[in-house]
Amino acid sequence: MKYLLFACIPVLFVFTVTDVHAQRVSKAGTTAAEFLKIGIGPRATGMGSAFVAVSDDASAMYWNPAGIAGLDKHEIMISHSRWIGDLDFNYVGAVFNFDKIGNVGFSLTMLSVPEMVVRTEIFQDGTGETFDAADLSAAITYAGMVGERFSVGGTVKFIQQRIWHAKAQAFAIDLGTKYQTDFFGGLVIGATISNFGTDMQMAGRDLRTFVDPDPTSSGNNDQVPVNFETDKWNLPLNFQFGIALRPINTRMNTVLIAIDALHPSSNYESLNVGMEYGFQERVFLRAGYESLFLDDVEVGINGGLGVNQVLFNGVLAKFSYGYKSAGRLGDIHTISLGLGF
Repeated sequence: MKYLLFACIPVLFVFTVTDVHAQRVSKAGTTAAEFLKIGIGPRATGMGSAFVAVSDDASAMYWNPAGIAGLDKHEIMISHSRWIGDLDFNYVGAVFNFDKIGNVGFSLTMLSVPEMVVRTEIFQDGTGETFDAADLSAAITYAGMVGERFSVGGTVKFIQQRIWHAKAQAFAIDLGTKYQTDFFGGLVIGATISNFGTDMQMAGRDLRTFVDPDPTSSGNNDQVPVNFETDKWNLPLNFQFGIALRPINTRMNTVLIAIDALHPSSNYESLNVGMEYGFQERVFLRAGYESLFLDDVEVGINGGLGVNQVLFNGVLAKFSYGYKSAGRLGDIHTISLGLGF
C-alpha cells in the first residue's frame, strides 16, 4: 500500500501538466460561491496555498479536515484579509481535542462588501437607500486517527450568498485524508475533495416586479406581479492532492517543503508549491508560488512570516502574516492570531 501511494505521486503530476495543455475550454466563472476558493490563513497563503498535506492547525478545517486529527491541544484561530476591491475576508475556527473519540472543530467564514448607495436610471445620485452583500460558510468538522499514521476527516457546511434582499443557500461536505510514510524521513501524503453539495439559486423580494403581459394592447392590466426565476449554479468542486516533506528537522532549524496538485471543476489543473523555514520553532519564514501552469492569472508569488510564543500555563500563541501578489488587482495582506491550550 505504501509503495502504491508513493507511485501515484509522479503519475498524478505528469497527468496534471499534460492535461492542462490538452484542454481547450476553461470552465472559469461557471460556479457559484466563488469565495469558497479563497484560501484560509496567512501561513497557507505564504506557502503558495500548498497546504493539503501540511494542514496541522485550525485552518486545516478548510484545507484538509483530516489535519485536525493530529492536534493534541484545543486551538482557536482568527484570520483577517483585506481582499481585492476593499472586501473583508474573515475566518474564525476552533478545534477541540478529545483523546479517545477524535477531534471536533467549528468554523465560520465570511466575505463582506461595504455598504453602497442604491442608484437607478432615474435616481442616478442615489435613492436614499443603501445595500450590501455578504457570503457566509458555517461548518462543523470531525477527524480521527486510523492507526498511528493515517487520519480521516469530514466537514459539513452551510453556505449562503446574499445581496441586498436576495440570497442563495446550499449544503456541502468536504472529505480528506492524511498519511505519513517512511519515505525520506516522513513524507506526508494528503488528499481532499471539497464543496460536494447542492446547487445554489438566488431568490428573494428583489426578484419581484410588475410587468405588462401584452404591451401591444391598451386598457389591460400593466401591473401584473411576477417573480423572476434565476438559474441554478453548481458549487466549485475541487479535488486536491499534496505531499509535504521536512528535509531538515532539528531543534534549531526546520525546513518544510510542500507541493499540491489541483483538479477543480471550474478551471484547468494547476500546481501550488511552497516552503517554510523555522528557527528554534519560534520564528518562521515562508514563500511559495500558486497556480503554476495556469494562463491569464494575476496571482503568483506569495510570502509571509510567523512567530510562536509560549505564554502562561503552556498556552501557545501564534501570530502570522501572509502576502499574496495579485498583479494588476493589487496586493493581498492576511494576518492571523492563534491560541493552543
